[in-house]
Amino acid sequence: MKRTIFEADHDLFRSSVREFVEREVTPNVAKWEEEGIVDRALFHKAGQAGLLGMAISEELGGGGVDDFRFNAIIVEELVAGDAMASGMCITLHNDVVLPYFLSLANEDQKQRWLPGMASGELLGAIAMTEPSAGSDLAGISTTALRDGGHYVVSGSKTFITNGINSDLIVTAVKTNPDERHSGMSLLVIEGDMDGFTRGRNLDKIGLHAQDTAELFFDDVRVPVENLLGEEGKGFLHLVHNLPQERLSLTVGAIAHAEAAFGWTLDYVKERRAFGQPIGAFQTIKHAMAEMRTELDLAQTFVDSQIMDLTRGELTADEAAKSKWWVTEMENRVINRCLQFFGGWGYMEEYPIARAYRDARVQTIYGGTTEIMKEIIGRSLGL
Repeated sequence: MKRTIFEADHDLFRSSVREFVEREVTPNVAKWEEEGIVDRALFHKAGQAGLLGMAISEELGGGGVDDFRFNAIIVEELVAGDAMASGMCITLHNDVVLPYFLSLANEDQKQRWLPGMASGELLGAIAMTEPSAGSDLAGISTTALRDGGHYVVSGSKTFITNGINSDLIVTAVKTNPDERHSGMSLLVIEGDMDGFTRGRNLDKIGLHAQDTAELFFDDVRVPVENLLGEEGKGFLHLVHNLPQERLSLTVGAIAHAEAAFGWTLDYVKERRAFGQPIGAFQTIKHAMAEMRTELDLAQTFVDSQIMDLTRGELTADEAAKSKWWVTEMENRVINRCLQFFGGWGYMEEYPIARAYRDARVQTIYGGTTEIMKEIIGRSLGL
């Protein structure tokens, strides 16, 4: 299917991203998967290649282009290069964390942090989820009580992507513990602050190269200058950025399913049984036709949302539609594709096996399928 949302500049950028992934990322995937973390050098190289902070102004070291299509290309090429897990570390920095700094940081904060975020010297993370608070974000219990020129932060977070490698952690805290939504604020906790410790790199089913950690705050004294946005407006700030966060996951999901389909198409053309390629058997041929159609329909929907976001028109309930449906489709397509590899599909040496386990979390993080449907249902007045 011919996609129509990209222009000549995007095509040139895609070529440079693809070259970067082929040179710096794909050859290291197996090593990072085994080690459970991406080498920090990757982020410096990504910064030098202009893959970090496209929307940061040129004066502060970024690309100076606020166009989500460039972000989408980075996601797509990383996933196409068999780098779902390591790629998520970059896309979380670009698509999820950076928008908070761009929309909420004052000039002093931008001068302090944005150049490093563009160069790869400062890697971002966002800490919302707690052991007892996931989908119910207003139920967090990490507190940040004002003490003169500081907030004293106490509590913990879990399932934090980039939790080991990160330098700047946008942290959801309760500055007024007696309030649910209006008591929440966002603080930037820096990796070297006293009282801040990182727990273990969590052992996950998939996404092994993506460092996911527990974070602990033991009376961490955070300067008031690290307040991001307005005190008490943290929940509103988080909700405002959710459409882009969820669309980024959606873009990765369809790219992941597309990659798996491509591997499978090549395999069923080459693998022979009973004297012919297995793709010639009607069961497999029809299944491939069904998946090809689903992927094309989904890509059209996602591309329309990429343009909506680029124009500043994507709403939370519209993003929820694509997030749940495309991630569920991703799992469905990859599951079917693995089946056609037979026993080889269960072997770690084949990327389809890694894709199978990496895909499972997509319907959970960034908002579960069930929560996405709840958001859509409420938008219908139900």
